[in-house]
Amino acid sequence: MSLKDQAYLAEHFTKKNPLRVQIITMSDRAASGEYEDKSGPQVSEHLLAFLGGAHIAHDINTLILPDDPDGLRETLLKAKDDELHLIFTTGGTGVGPRDNTPDVVIDVSDKIIPGVMEHIRLKYGADKPCALLSRTVAAVMASTLIYTIPGSTKGVDEYMTELLKTMDHTLCVIHSLEKHE
Repeated sequence: MSLKDQAYLAEHFTKKNPLRVQIITMSDRAASGEYEDKSGPQVSEHLLAFLGGAHIAHDINTLILPDDPDGLRETLLKAKDDELHLIFTTGGTGVGPRDNTPDVVIDVSDKIIPGVMEHIRLKYGADKPCALLSRTVAAVMASTLIYTIPGSTKGVDEYMTELLKTMDHTLCVIHSLEKHE
């Protein structure tokens, strides 16, 4: 986290032009109402604390989708057309037969940012080897930053703790807000 980057974002994203964020929970069971989504609201809590503390104007929308690659692809392409700035997906990042979130994100993205997710997998995988099975992705689609994170609440906490350390700088670079001195 850089106070300088946060200041650039606060200057750029105002009430008239807020940081437009979408949180997408990928879960067949949550989409069908079988259980309540907990990971999406948890991502929102982390973001609200970060953005509010940095005085960055924002508009956060949430959505629950079944683990359907076509539905996710359509949602991401609409977000691109709507020029959203930031997307978080939760769920669908494992190795199960319906886990397809990273594959769809990679398919629609222009750039992949491997380092941050590799760091998180290695950091938490050192104590919990199953964390290394996660196929999370950080990517850029046009001018939209996308993070795919696990659907577990523990995974959300771990990933958000790490992602928020570089998210502000990444957004500044994507939107050419960084002033090189």
